[in-house]
Amino acid sequence: MSDSRSVKTVAGEKGIKKMKCEPQPKTVKGTVVLGKPAPADLATGVHFPVDWFHELLGHRVSLQLISADTPDPENKLTGRLGKPAHLQNWIKTFPPWKNNESAFDVTFDWDDDMGVPGAFLIRNNHQNEFLLKRVTIENVPDHGHVHFICDSWVYPADPHKRDRIFFANKAYLPHETPEPLLKFREEELQSLRGDGTGERKVCDRIYDYDCYNDLCEPGKGTTHVRPILGGSVEYPYPRRGRTGRPPAKEDDRFESRIPLLNSMSIYVPRDERFGQIKMSDLLAFSVKSIIHFLKPGIEGLCGDGEFNCLADIMELYEGGIKIPKGHFAESFRESIPSEMLKEIFRPDGDTLFKFPKPHVIRRNNDGWGTDEEFAREMLAGVDPNVICRLKEFPPESKLNPGNNLAFKEYLEKNLCGQSICEAIASNKLFILDHYDTLMPYLRWINETSTKTYATRTLLFLKDDGTLKPLAIELSLPHPDGDEFGVISNVLTPTEEEGAGRTLWKIAKAYVSANDSGYHQLISHWLKTHAVIEPFIIATNRQLSVLHPIHKLLHPHFRDTMNINAFARQILISAGGALEMTVFSAKYSLEMSSAVYKDWVFPDQALPADLIKRGMAVEDEESRHGVRLLIEDYPFAVDGLEIWSAIKEWVREYCSFYYKNDDAVLKDPELQQWWKELREVGHGDLKDKPWWPRMESREELIETCTIIIWVASALHAAINFGQYPYGGYMPNRPAATRRLLPEEGTPDYEELTTHPEKAFLKTVTPQPLTVLGISLVEILSKHSADEVYLGKRDPAEWTADEVPREAFRRFGERLEKIEKMIEEMNGDPTKWRNRTGPVEMPYTLLYPSSEVGLTAKGIPNSISI
Repeated sequence: MSDSRSVKTVAGEKGIKKMKCEPQPKTVKGTVVLGKPAPADLATGVHFPVDWFHELLGHRVSLQLISADTPDPENKLTGRLGKPAHLQNWIKTFPPWKNNESAFDVTFDWDDDMGVPGAFLIRNNHQNEFLLKRVTIENVPDHGHVHFICDSWVYPADPHKRDRIFFANKAYLPHETPEPLLKFREEELQSLRGDGTGERKVCDRIYDYDCYNDLCEPGKGTTHVRPILGGSVEYPYPRRGRTGRPPAKEDDRFESRIPLLNSMSIYVPRDERFGQIKMSDLLAFSVKSIIHFLKPGIEGLCGDGEFNCLADIMELYEGGIKIPKGHFAESFRESIPSEMLKEIFRPDGDTLFKFPKPHVIRRNNDGWGTDEEFAREMLAGVDPNVICRLKEFPPESKLNPGNNLAFKEYLEKNLCGQSICEAIASNKLFILDHYDTLMPYLRWINETSTKTYATRTLLFLKDDGTLKPLAIELSLPHPDGDEFGVISNVLTPTEEEGAGRTLWKIAKAYVSANDSGYHQLISHWLKTHAVIEPFIIATNRQLSVLHPIHKLLHPHFRDTMNINAFARQILISAGGALEMTVFSAKYSLEMSSAVYKDWVFPDQALPADLIKRGMAVEDEESRHGVRLLIEDYPFAVDGLEIWSAIKEWVREYCSFYYKNDDAVLKDPELQQWWKELREVGHGDLKDKPWWPRMESREELIETCTIIIWVASALHAAINFGQYPYGGYMPNRPAATRRLLPEEGTPDYEELTTHPEKAFLKTVTPQPLTVLGISLVEILSKHSADEVYLGKRDPAEWTADEVPREAFRRFGERLEKIEKMIEEMNGDPTKWRNRTGPVEMPYTLLYPSSEVGLTAKGIPNSISI
């Protein structure tokens, strides 16, 4: 604080001059940090000269401090307002950028009656918006520095709206809020809710709900129509963020869509939009995702559209697909902005679609095809949370109780001397079961270009801790109608050369395609991306930024609404990239809605999930309260460590603010948050009895732990292995396009004469392989601005010392988990499932990562 005095000469008696000291007004200084715009916002850059001109005219950026201690003399319901202060040296400072930031000085006139500033108002009198990162008020009397963590876009002042308000970094439960700030707290929340009407504008910060009625364009015909997801008993679904776009002209039940090339401008609340680095990555993603509209041209580039042998696939990584001279290639180049070309046209001449070698074939080109690796990836692959312990034989089905795996005699020959009952009793039998999910849609799916089966795979746990596939059941609807049941075929492993060996390899491909589609639609999209979005909306609508639970959860929501909106526009929409590449085609999202009917929030906790799938049992003496029935289960072993670390951190944090259960029950913001989340955000399941009642601190701790687990570790385990495992299509084909050949046909003969060709004619063709792996490559990369679990920026995220120390300990525990993972991965003789025949260490739950395609790293949020 500055408190200088000036010396002034005055006339005294008889004309004698005297020196008089007069106190100058007190001041406090501050620093205001602004962030660099994203590429889509850089058009603003050409307007900087206009902002400079506005500065010269006195149209400046002003800030007014608000006291947390002293009410305003004219309005006792609000805190005392300080005099406006202006950013200094805008013309000299803006730009350059340092670390994508630019800092400005500000000086506030200070009155001792002000007390401690608890908030400030900011008015932007420029023509353009700016990203306000943080503000620090230095040396506040009797207090020290006051930090404001903002990370928000401030738009030009609107005479019809209040100036933007930002609060200091101290958290308060509603009843603990300083009275001079209480009205501001309530008004800010109301401004984020909006009134549920009108089309949202890019500058809006409004959070609201809508159903998934924006995935198709009915004007293109019935083949482009998809069901509306959410708001009905038939198609329940989590809610998405409302955009308020007008209804489609042809059918007002649907929301109109924006043009594909404008995908990056789809509405999300302004502070949910990607930052500069992530926006660059997604621009490249946009280019790749429009390729399916150029499918005929791509098929031309790919020749006959077939891989004739596995060596052809290796060319994608070693040589790439060469662009021939011709009209399509030239028009394709001209249609894409030059700054994006580098993401598709690699810097090695005329090669298009050259990809990095996926991890699964980096050390061993052939390991992927072994039965051991096929089974291992159910425990340590990209979809490791589907496999279940077999609890009864035949396996149960909700659809066809009489349908079963009728090969008891064969199974018992391969159970190391045990009977089936003995193997079940000793927890040795496991199943990967996609039957009930797929069978209701299989007749329709097989009317598309897809030709596949509903699969069930039985596996046996060997004494060395690895799984051995025993049999694969391939089922189809009866051709005469569902009332006649199903037709099933059972295939088993064989070491003999010939048709049987190729059939087994193809049967595994059907399983992988089933699992690949289930992974994308259910494990990945539905159970992480879609279910988290209502939590984001409810948190911003009902929990003030001052609320401790808002501060706890906010880092785990970064970029999620934007990536989900982008997915609705390009990936999961009718005819989008997902429908183009996965086996379920146009029935993909409808199938995910059917699975959502059985979604249970408490079961998303990792221990509960493992118990439900029979992969663990409760055990109070075990480290995490559960005992794994497969000791070497990499996803579960690492996951339980991460889960426990998150829960310990959440417990320490919540216990600091909520001293008892009564504090939870009497928190009006928290109760309204939970009510709206259940009744609106996940409203189609609002009457389910399993919802926590939010009446105790333990319920709050478990709820927040689940949210953080799903948004961080679970998503990381399921997302960042997509390219490392699936970038090599034979390992995880996204679709199959013909059924098993019948004996006596030329196709059956080919199983023996040309086994590789027969396999490749069954799985994804070359053009869709190129599209599929180009997309998962982008989805599997970490951007340079990623923030990982256990990290938070800036360090002054809260003024409360106890939570800061608890968070520091959380970070230290994650570092210990990293060392544990490294040690286990370094001992493949003990932990065989951590590396397997492909010699690929399991690192998907390794907390930190470098930039790029690393197959490791747990970002705080679902950011891609």
